[in-house]
Amino acid sequence: MGRLRSKVAIVTGGGGGIGRAVAKDFLDEGAAGVVIVDNLAERVEATAAELGDRCLGLVADVRSWEDNLRVVEETVSHFGALDVFVGNAGIFDHAVHVTELDGPALSRGFDEIMAVNVKGMLLGVKAAQDHLLKSRGSIVLTTSWAGFRSAGGGVLYTASKHAVTGLIRQLAYELAPKVRVNGVAPGVAPTRLRGVESLGQQPKDSLMDGTAEALPLKRVPECEDFAPIFTMLASGDANLITGFVVEADSGLAIRGVARVAGGEHL
Repeated sequence: MGRLRSKVAIVTGGGGGIGRAVAKDFLDEGAAGVVIVDNLAERVEATAAELGDRCLGLVADVRSWEDNLRVVEETVSHFGALDVFVGNAGIFDHAVHVTELDGPALSRGFDEIMAVNVKGMLLGVKAAQDHLLKSRGSIVLTTSWAGFRSAGGGVLYTASKHAVTGLIRQLAYELAPKVRVNGVAPGVAPTRLRGVESLGQQPKDSLMDGTAEALPLKRVPECEDFAPIFTMLASGDANLITGFVVEADSGLAIRGVARVAGGEHL
């Protein structure tokens, strides 16, 4: 029957990558409906068509309060309830160092990445809040290996993901006992990452040659490998867990990435 039988979920950043994999796994686990949210219409349309009648695709900007509110309203109107909110939309800074940015660029980049990666999640939670309290639902936010350690991104991305880790813990405290809040911290995943547009960064593939050899587990995971972790945290199987982050990092936390000192190039 599935661990998410009859549940209704919103997944932001659901047009591709980990978000798409999570949406598919939720449906495979019996969800009554999944709403995928993305800012690219073609991704939304293609993924919603692929996932079928129990999937509703909505184009929205997670930085907008009005868009977040519309997503929740359309979800409840279409499916009649809301039980799970997955905040997954995010952008990457292509590992840019603070020394590589002048002051104005640093300011622009900070505002953009924090708006997407942090404010977008908080606005989504706020918009969904009343329905989740009513359904005694759950929230799962995507943080990162960079949400705990250095060198998982640049100065902007690392700051944003540390903030998401903090959000998970604070929201878990504030919304208990009615709503559980947890997170997943991927290490590397084969996806195309959108850069910080205000810095002129273009989308780029997340993987480099030799990535598998740099991981203690010696295997680059597929996006689908992460999805069951989100499903477990959203389900009754995790009914004793809140404020917790699963570090699905292929073992990076036990060793890190072998590299020279961060300031070696200065």
